Parts: sequence; structure tokens; C-alpha cells
Amino acid sequence: MAFGKFIYRADSEYDDSPWERYQFPKMYLSHAQKFERGWVVFLEPGRAKQPRGYFAVAKLAGIVPDTRHPDRYLATIEPGTYLDFGVLVPFRVDGDVVEKGLLNEKGELSGRKQLAVRELSPEDFARIVSLGLGTDRADRQIDELGNGAGGNSEIRFPSTPASAERTIRMLTDDGIRERNFQRMVLRAYCNRCAISGLRLINGGGRVEASAARIRPSDQGGPDAASNGMALSGTARWMFERGLVGLDEDMTIMVSRQSNDPDSIRSMIVTTQDPEGYFLPECVDN
Repeated sequence: MAFGKFIYRADSEYDDSPWERYQFPKMYLSHAQKFERGWVVFLEPGRAKQPRGYFAVAKLAGIVPDTRHPDRYLATIEPGTYLDFGVLVPFRVDGDVVEKGLLNEKGELSGRKQLAVRELSPEDFARIVSLGLGTDRADRQIDELGNGAGGNSEIRFPSTPASAERTIRMLTDDGIRERNFQRMVLRAYCNRCAISGLRLINGGGRVEASAARIRPSDQGGPDAASNGMALSGTARWMFERGLVGLDEDMTIMVSRQSNDPDSIRSMIVTTQDPEGYFLPECVDN
């Protein structure tokens, strides 16, 4: 099994959708073919006020020419494998780069860091994914208390490095994927219900809200923060029974089948802007 890395920019000229495809120029074809049908991590370059880091992992289904662009190719993502990390894995941890393959013989960063598409060693892949899933960190209490949406200040290198084989088993474990999904969505919303605006945490640090998928997994919904929202118990009950929902432009809708639609609308006014659009960001930021 081979592994790779894609550098992804949301504002790039390329037609990328991380949980579906990654478009790249012909110059990177030989690099991408080294890990075709393998696992790949996504790296977001640094931007103002946002740390540079690895944010997701997925398995490639294959590489095909992009028929719309003769000099470009598409790396397609195997359905059901994409996974946003619970926390952003920084490019450096304790001053050391996470991706050791970028270092030259002198221990300095080489020109390879500029490659948007490159192969990863099994050790680098396992290290990045383990940090992203939080499988060897003691910051779960920080996550539950919701102290900030970034919250990666507690990241440390694993005391016992995970193998690539064990890492792949974790990525295909439904329980681990669900816990990671809950973690990343609650982080994104600072543990606050997207509909009611309530942020309830008991004395033991347990959060009342839980993460719900906007588009279910069996309908192709990815394990991505953008496909989830934090909901309190009552709000989730209404969402799962169709009493509230989201239309295509992410406006919250109230079903006419509800026996008390006015009361429901009064609940959601705090998490909508004046135009009625859903606000999928942490309201503490």
C-alpha cells in the first residue's frame, strides 16, 4: 500500500472537491501514480490567522484524464473513505515538522515541500493520521469542554508510533470514524446547538449537543465538518423527524406538519442572519 499528500486550497483555480476528486496538472502525474489506489492526506497551506496543517484523509479510487482539460488529471476519491480530522494537525509539532520526508540529509526542509502532489512514507502517513484522529493524546477533556474551535495546542508526537497497517484499520472502523465526526463537528460549533444556540455542558464536562449529518452517509454524505451540525436533544429530535430541515442554500426550514411552527421559528432566530440563512460557524469566534 502506498501513501501520498495533496496540497489543497479552497480558493485555487483547480476543480477540487476533497471528498470526491482532486484535480492536478500533468506535471504531477508521475508523482500521483506512485500512490494510485492508496491513501492520501490533505494539507492546507498557511493563511493569515490560521495555522498551516493537515486536515483530512481519504483513499483514492483511481486517476483518470480530465476530459474537460487536456493537460489535467483527476484523482477520484473512493466513496465512504473521506474523513476530516477532529483537529487540524499543524505542519510543525514542538518545533519539528510532522512530515519527516520533507527533510534533507542535513535535517533541513528541502524543496519537496513545494510539491502539491507527492508520495508519503508509511511512517509519515501513520503519524499524521494518528495525530488527526487524536488516538494518542490526552486532550479529550479539552475537546469536550469546547475551549476553542482550533484547540490543537495539546498535540504531541505519539509516544508509540502507530504502524500504517493499524492506521488503516482505524480509518475503516465505523466507531472511530463516528467518534471523530462527533468531535470535529462539536469543535466547529463550540459545542453550541446550531438551531437553538444553547451551549449546555454539565459539571463533568459532558456536552448536551451531538453531531448530526446533514446528508446521511448512505446517501453519499461525507464525514466532513461541512456535512454536520451540532444539535441539542430537542433540535435533533425535530431534525430527524423532518420537522426542521435545510434547503439547498442552507436556510433552515420549518415543516408545515408541525403542530407549533411559530414556537419552532422562535427557537432558531438566534442562529440565523437577517436573511434567514443558516450560520455554520462557531458563534464564539
